[in-house]
Amino acid sequence: MADTIFDKIVRREIPADIVYENDELLAFRDLNPQAPVHVLFIPKKAIPTLDDAAPEDAALLGRLLLAVADYARREGFAEQGYRVVNNCREYGGQTVYHLHLHVLAGRRMGWPPG
Repeated sequence: MADTIFDKIVRREIPADIVYENDELLAFRDLNPQAPVHVLFIPKKAIPTLDDAAPEDAALLGRLLLAVADYARREGFAEQGYRVVNNCREYGGQTVYHLHLHVLAGRRMGWPPG
């Protein structure tokens, strides 16, 4: 598996505006935000796509989603609402092959997304 920019962020080889971290997860502000709040949540474990997640990753993925919800509550945008997006592979819009969730908030989201 190729080393990604997210792996380098986890190892602190390149800087990022980190907003959340624990032993398993890391979250940082997107460099090209699509909303007033645009944060990427990643597992520190390198999983290229959602399709590559294994049954033994189920608890980690659950903790990833719970961390997003906790962050939304703590930052004060949970009640108003937010969007969580996972892009999977080329047609899904994935550009970095390290599983990640986009958390977007601070504006009304449209549907369909695009």
